[in-house]
Amino acid sequence: MVAIYPGSFDPITYGHLDIIERGVKLFDRVIVAVLCNPNKQSLFSQEKRIEQIRHCTAHLDNVEVDSFTGLTVEYAKQRKARVLLRGLRVLSDFEKELQMAHTNQSLWSGVETVFLATTKEYSFLSSSVVKEIAQFGGAISHLVPENVAKDILMHYS
Repeated sequence: MVAIYPGSFDPITYGHLDIIERGVKLFDRVIVAVLCNPNKQSLFSQEKRIEQIRHCTAHLDNVEVDSFTGLTVEYAKQRKARVLLRGLRVLSDFEKELQMAHTNQSLWSGVETVFLATTKEYSFLSSSVVKEIAQFGGAISHLVPENVAKDILMHYS
């Protein structure tokens, strides 16, 4: 069974990697799908985010990194994936993600969303938090992989 883990991953964090590493134990293959959202100003290009994720997941044989635009369910159909993998940190994530899961089901009844609660160690962590800390010169090496931290620090220097 193939699962798609969609997101902007700008940047990928240890919280994202936690979901990926746990997801590969549940599914035959996990496709980390980087969304190209023209309405969102990204820190890194789509190509750079793909490169970062590939580097961080190189030790996982059943992970593929790809990109897409448009509706996630259309991408899932194209990739013959019937599961969307989503991480939950806090209650507000659940409300938003449940609404999205219901919306996706209304668009394609063949897709299911599987939620994984993030480990408590990363329950506070988001890409936005990482960017804000880095922007103000704070330490981020405990929040993102080394290659990503270097890219972020280079961006803000």
